[in-house]
Order: sequence, then structure tokens, then C-alpha cells
Amino acid sequence: MTDTNQASTTTTEKTREAWLLNAVEKLKPIFKRQGYDVPKVQVSCGFTSSGKSKHAGECWSSLSTQAAINEIYISPKYDDAVEVMDILVHELVHAVDNCKHKHGAEFKKIALAVGLEGKMRSASAGTKLKNELTDIAKSLSPYPHVKLNLPFSIRVYKPRPKARCKECGYEIGIFKKWQHLGAPICPVHKTEMEPIGHWDEE
Repeated sequence: MTDTNQASTTTTEKTREAWLLNAVEKLKPIFKRQGYDVPKVQVSCGFTSSGKSKHAGECWSSLSTQAAINEIYISPKYDDAVEVMDILVHELVHAVDNCKHKHGAEFKKIALAVGLEGKMRSASAGTKLKNELTDIAKSLSPYPHVKLNLPFSIRVYKPRPKARCKECGYEIGIFKKWQHLGAPICPVHKTEMEPIGHWDEE
């Protein structure tokens, strides 16, 4: 469990990033007790490089940024404070290892020491660590984020390209793959028809 001072002081973070960085500070003692120092990190709420919904979090090596610090992203799918910190602990293990061993033996050694359990690729808090995260959550304000429901997509309708004869009003739909050839000739008046609808610019 967390110490009395940690659990009794509630802070207010107005942004997700401020909340996450404050959570890192609250989590550092968990690593320190096992002999590990959490390096300086930057933490944000955002999609991982694998796509919108595949991974809960991601940590980048300090070698991958000009700032020379680990960059961590927590998926916007999550808004529960304890769950977010659970993901954050997993990513901080990567940060301690500086992403050198992926989910291999060195990662496993650190992960098990701080209380993660299960398959290492998806290792999450065991009962003891989960209880400690629950206590830490009480010392933080609510996570200032409303989760995104994923997968989700919006289909944007674009009118199909068409052509109309200026003289008789005859209309015909045009497949987009042929629109680069221009508007067709009216079969009645033998004149070039007027492009209407959505014609992409070349």
C-alpha cells in the first residue's frame, strides 16, 4: 500500500499529460523499492504506432527522440485511472530498460519485481500492485479524459462525379477512375457535357 502522505494528498491536474506525469511520480517508489530508478520520461495520451486499437500503450527508446528521453503513449481507449496506471507501469518497465530487450528476460525481471503478472507482452498488475494503484488513484484527481470508443470510423460521403448536357439536361454518372479523361460527349447533341458533382482535381 502507499504511504499515508501519498494517499491523503489529492492534486488537481487540468490536462491529461499533467495527470500522467504526476502519476509517474507516484509510481516511482514502486520501482525504487526494487532497486530501479525510473528515468525522465514524457507521457501523453495518444495512439500507438501500431494503429488505433491494437495496443494499450507504447514506450519509445530515448535513442529515438532528439530530447533523449523515453516517450510513452497511453491509448485514448482508456479512461479509468487504475487501468491507465496499470498500463503506465508496464510502459515504465520498458523505460527502465530503455526498450533494449522488448519483452525478454530483462523486461520480465523488472516487471515481476514491481508486481506485473501474466504473459509479458500483455503483463498487467497482480493483486498486490492493483491494490497499490487503487490507493494511488485516490491521491490523484480523476483522469481528465473521456475514452474514445474504438474501432470507430466515419464514412464521408462525396457526390459521385457526373456530367450533364447543357442543352437537353441528359445526365450520366462517371467512374472516378475515368474522370481524368474529362466529361463525355452528349450522345444527342454531340457536344461536351458539363462536369457536375464531385470531380477530384488532378
